[in-house]
Amino acid sequence: MNGASGWLCAVLLLGMVALCLLLPATTRRRRWAGALLGLLSLLLMLVEVLLPLVSWTAQAVFWVLAAVTIGAAVAAISMTKPVYTAVWFGLSLLGTASLLLFDGAQFLSIATVAVYAGAILVTFLFVIMLAQPEGRAVYDRITWRWYSKAAAALVAAILMGILTLALDRFARTEVPWAPALEQLDVLHPAHMARFGGELFSKHLLSIEVAGALLLVALVGAISIMIQSGRSPGAPPERMEP
Repeated sequence: MNGASGWLCAVLLLGMVALCLLLPATTRRRRWAGALLGLLSLLLMLVEVLLPLVSWTAQAVFWVLAAVTIGAAVAAISMTKPVYTAVWFGLSLLGTASLLLFDGAQFLSIATVAVYAGAILVTFLFVIMLAQPEGRAVYDRITWRWYSKAAAALVAAILMGILTLALDRFARTEVPWAPALEQLDVLHPAHMARFGGELFSKHLLSIEVAGALLLVALVGAISIMIQSGRSPGAPPERMEP
């Protein structure tokens, strides 16, 4: 085991302990201790593992966005209130989209914001506000004590270690660009503009059909909700002139 692998194991161990302390149903003192340990693990990851691999001046923006994304993801799973969880989840999605945009994946970045942050997250917030959860359900009162937290933190640490080692090995091998990517020029600043022009010119009919189907599904869902909200024997409402 070399120096980088040893520091990586130490970072993963600190992160696992911090995640156990940050998960819900813990005291405020333990949450503060978990936050400090998590910050320490991020600093060790940055100084001892990541900085020797790349230039700091070239990747400063990347590390800042990565730290914001990881911090928001940890906060999303450690919050006790679902609304705060949704807010932190949205911030982690924005950080992920920023990382994708920074690496040149413009389409994935815009799709992440439009689909996840713009649709799924908003739907999640509406469900929370309409349901008004109070934690009285049976599945909300079931707990596995500290076993579930330790298992979740251990699995997260193992996945983090596997991904880090895999990406490190991938970065050391030179992978040639595919000819199709070179022809499409995906790193061009106007790549998404050209993609939009292609989508709404040659495939305009398909876009219109998909939009019409989604509109019909939305109207049908609203109609079903209105019909289910009425009592079975209630007469239909009359429109007054």
